[in-house]
Amino acid sequence: MDITLALLKPHVVRNVYAFQQIKQIIHQNFTVLHSKEVHITKQLSEHFYAEHKGKFFYNRLVTFMGSGPCHAFILQSKDSIAKWRELMGPTKVYKAVYSHPDCIRGLYGLSDTRNACHGSDSEESVAREISIIFPELDKNRLSAVDS
Repeated sequence: MDITLALLKPHVVRNVYAFQQIKQIIHQNFTVLHSKEVHITKQLSEHFYAEHKGKFFYNRLVTFMGSGPCHAFILQSKDSIAKWRELMGPTKVYKAVYSHPDCIRGLYGLSDTRNACHGSDSEESVAREISIIFPELDKNRLSAVDS
């Protein structure tokens, strides 16, 4: 069993219907090991999205992530990274709406920045992002759950 990080963005958390629907999708497809509401500060967002620094959307993304609470999940399933990324759909909402209309981003995304959710793209990203969003968790305990 693998783990991944799922992060629901502020506009989705504010929308009670969308938030409940996405949580239902999560619970139907994964075991939720941990979840919590997260208030992402500018500093935390800059650290989390450091790989995108210098890209045209970086400031918009960092600012948006601090516009309200997010909700983070550590999900477990077979091939969890690929599974969550498939459920999310394409990053670009315009593409998601036309090529994957039933994916989370196709249903609840508003723009490329406000695309409903984030998912780790590799095992390395999972470890890094979980340590940022869930610093209170014991890394050894998480890896024991992961194996």
